[in-house]
Amino acid sequence: MPQHRSFLSIILPLAVLCTALSSCSSELHTIYKTPPAKYEKLGRVSGTGTGSLGIVGTVYYVIPMGLNSRVERAYADALSKAPGATSLIDVTYEESWYWWLIGTARKVTISGEAIKEIK
Repeated sequence: MPQHRSFLSIILPLAVLCTALSSCSSELHTIYKTPPAKYEKLGRVSGTGTGSLGIVGTVYYVIPMGLNSRVERAYADALSKAPGATSLIDVTYEESWYWWLIGTARKVTISGEAIKEIK
């Protein structure tokens, strides 16, 4: 029994330390900006961005892979579909997820009316 206790006394703190060190954070990102006073509508567009949480098992997914920037990438993808667009109005945000072999993928879809500022 003493061997079992010493094994846990080493592994448990090590597991907690690894989990704490592998956590992630990101800055807040405003999806919808206040539209300019004058603008031209360019049409409805949508874009997607995907990120994943992976490695280990369901409750223990701890490794973010492209997760924090998926909203920014979805917004940029939507803007790129309307040449000259400077921002979006009437924005909608949709998120879905699915399982893959050793993690989950989180897919964000940003849709909105592309606009171009008129100066």
